[in-house]
Amino acid sequence: MEKIKMTTPLVEMDGDEMTRILWEMIKEELLLPFVDLKTEYYDLGLENRDHTDDQVTVDAAEATKKYKVAVKCATITPNASRVEEYHLKKMWKSPNGTIRALLDGTVFRAPILVKGIEPYVRTWKKPITLARHAYGDVYKASEMRIPGPGKVELVYTAADQSTVSTLVHEFQGAGIVQGMHNLDASIESFAKSCFQYALDLKQDLWFAAKDTISKQYDHHFKDVFEEVYEREYREAFEKAGITYFYTLIDDAVARVVKSEGGFIWACKNYDGDVMSDLVATAFGSLAMMTSVLVSPKGYYEYEAAHGTVQRHYYKHLKGEETSTNSMATIFAWSGALRKRGELDGSKELMHFADLLEQASIQTIESGRMTKDLALITSLTDVTVLSSRDFIKAVREELEKMMA
Repeated sequence: MEKIKMTTPLVEMDGDEMTRILWEMIKEELLLPFVDLKTEYYDLGLENRDHTDDQVTVDAAEATKKYKVAVKCATITPNASRVEEYHLKKMWKSPNGTIRALLDGTVFRAPILVKGIEPYVRTWKKPITLARHAYGDVYKASEMRIPGPGKVELVYTAADQSTVSTLVHEFQGAGIVQGMHNLDASIESFAKSCFQYALDLKQDLWFAAKDTISKQYDHHFKDVFEEVYEREYREAFEKAGITYFYTLIDDAVARVVKSEGGFIWACKNYDGDVMSDLVATAFGSLAMMTSVLVSPKGYYEYEAAHGTVQRHYYKHLKGEETSTNSMATIFAWSGALRKRGELDGSKELMHFADLLEQASIQTIESGRMTKDLALITSLTDVTVLSSRDFIKAVREELEKMMA
């Protein structure tokens, strides 16, 4: 069979641990036999990030600006124990955070729904898409340990050297302080990405923050969303028959649990980080959650919503068989290939991406799945497959569909 041609490369960002192993399996079994794959490769494995002083992460983000579409494997964000384990020069920042800051986009995460994997929230009938702002807040914060009594102030020095200050806290003893920021331009980009994505999906949009407590920081997010909506999107929303509203984050949590799904829930950076894991797990598995970073400037970066599956990797290194769910990583590739095909006008590539997803879902619905899903499925007569055997089973389904 002649391979499907690609005219423009994808930016390929390799990663760490078990997901790096799955990455190669997916390429070997599901992509290279069918697609004349063109990628510009960047190794974002922790050792190479350390070797390049993390320049490789910046280079990968800049390449994404050039080629518009990237696909990324899960990567390690090192803590103190990882610094020791990998003998790192320093505790490097999250590569996801670096890339998101450079691309200035919004992360949209949605569950992969399959028959036999029922949501833990019984009212949920439709997928919930979590839209997470991808810049600033705690991920770009400055922090300081306070050794003893003293005063901490927040000071703004204008270009003309005039200053404005506010007291953070008068410390009577040791403590800790953190300063975080965001940008009007980034908040507006976040809002526009969310409104446009809602129109594309024809789904209602919720935005949730805590303006009753954070009367300037969170309230500003609320105001920007409202201004952008009234100025640019109200008419289009009304014509599409969809709605936008703001609510407090705690109210949103209560409403989400009682809902049937089928909407987009926009959150600030940290809220989105936490709530996307909650939504993913409540739909069945974090390994069944897709993730795409969308920039208003037309950049797209696809990845799995989960981590590097460290425990399985250590088993793999010992030569033990693993049963690691590769669905989210497969869907990262299919999403990137579909978008590449869309931008390049390649219906063949778009169709292949559709078939790859259908083959993956059909494999699970036929009762062949990894151990994590076998533990929660309502299907009977289930076959638990190893990491590689599941990917091979998907290839069998894909070959039938391609034929």
